[in-house]
Amino acid sequence: MYNEQAVLKDIRERLSDFRYYHSLEVAKSAGKLAEKYGCDPEKAYIAGLSHDVLKELSEEEYFKIFSESGISLTAVEKSAPKLWHAMAGAEYLKKYGFSEDIISAVRYHTTGKEGMSLLEKILFVADFISLDRSYNGVDDMRKRAEISLEYCMEEGLRFTIEELAAKDLPIHPDTVACYNEILMIKRG
Repeated sequence: MYNEQAVLKDIRERLSDFRYYHSLEVAKSAGKLAEKYGCDPEKAYIAGLSHDVLKELSEEEYFKIFSESGISLTAVEKSAPKLWHAMAGAEYLKKYGFSEDIISAVRYHTTGKEGMSLLEKILFVADFISLDRSYNGVDDMRKRAEISLEYCMEEGLRFTIEELAAKDLPIHPDTVACYNEILMIKRG
């Protein structure tokens, strides 16, 4: 099992004050959501705390991690540097002996995916609604999270898809699959 103090120290050393504060707020939100929805609050907190551990690396550093880990980026992933921190971060966290569910939550906190676990959904939502967030619509997202994780995710995924499409950027297939799954469940 991981040493929480070592993880905290490592995360603090790797992140700017801004990004560290964000990580603390996501961890708090994840812990609260876990309590509300019946997930392990400690796992949710540590996933939130560590979700952006490698957010501030250079392109060269990301590609070194991908190479050493045997990660082959798809064409969409190569064109989307905003996704790299989640992929690299999940690999990096393996060194601490995190459980596979925490690692997977970190891996998919940016794209989502079809068949997400409760912990994965909690981290995905916590990253959208943490108290440090101030984007237009965040209050609605927080209200949605109180109703259901999927209700919040639906809007978050819609926001992501629309934003990427408006910028003529590719949309990761996992994001589309996650969005479609949520819509199909909603329609029954």
